[in-house]
Amino acid sequence: MKTIKNILTTIGLIAVSGLFIFAMQKSPSDNQVSEKHNSINETESANSYNVYALSVPGALDFAGEAVPLNNPDILERMDRELLVNTYWQSNGLLMFKRAAKYFPIIEPILKKNGVPDDFKYLAVIESGLTNAVSPAGARGVWQIMPTTGRENGLEINKNVDERYHLEMSTEVACKYLLKAKEQLGSWTLAAAAYNAGNAGVSRRLKEQGVTDYYDLLLGEETGRYLFRIVALKEILNHPNQYGFNFSNDDLYTSVPTYKVEVDTIVKDFSEFAKGFGINYKILKLHNPWLREPHLNNKSRKKYSIDIPKDGFYSVKP
Repeated sequence: MKTIKNILTTIGLIAVSGLFIFAMQKSPSDNQVSEKHNSINETESANSYNVYALSVPGALDFAGEAVPLNNPDILERMDRELLVNTYWQSNGLLMFKRAAKYFPIIEPILKKNGVPDDFKYLAVIESGLTNAVSPAGARGVWQIMPTTGRENGLEINKNVDERYHLEMSTEVACKYLLKAKEQLGSWTLAAAAYNAGNAGVSRRLKEQGVTDYYDLLLGEETGRYLFRIVALKEILNHPNQYGFNFSNDDLYTSVPTYKVEVDTIVKDFSEFAKGFGINYKILKLHNPWLREPHLNNKSRKKYSIDIPKDGFYSVKP
């Protein structure tokens, strides 16, 4: 019985290791691995799952503002976020895939508004580049609260919620960040304010008698916020260095669309969609801001609805 038990235990261990052996297709690059890892027996390394410590890069920045890595507390906090996001491989790969689809939409809007390109990584940590819904009531890729959205011109109700409109919500995020930068004095603090609010960050700066995000004692979420953004920036810009392997064919791409102007009531979006050779599901995929299967539009407002170009979806008649 003991022999049989040992055999079964061995088989079980092999099966479990098999579940993880391909979790990271390649270990971090040589400059990320300390000398002690180089002494691992090659045969053992080839037949087991290995987790490597990472070396935090010598210099990191957010929006051109340096992360003070000479501070041991800052170094440890940066190390944490790099480790967490490197070894959460499935989520990491999804970020690469979605970034290829959505960054080309976000980047020119940031540039047009004079907001640093690094803020696209803020959207990554806010929502994972999905139309997420928070317990507090924030919505969309940029996780905009109802009051903030309405104050910046978005329509938000049960019928239409433009927080789910990527271009429009990116514009609102830019307005918020520009105002925060003007009030707080740095892009790093502006990013923190996106999480904790301008008033909240201002109050803490005053209470603690400091002027820099990295000198503030903050709660868990806001305290990790900038480090998470910088970690995602570093990983997404150096995939091979952090063990992520893929080709361009693995990444998501946008389906080309054209816009249809609507300034009337639409009683049934299912019938509306059929007129363009698509179905309601596909219409909603491209226009998630349309929250109901009809458009009230009593004020005869003009809306632009995205319609995918012919040939990208196979729709049964």
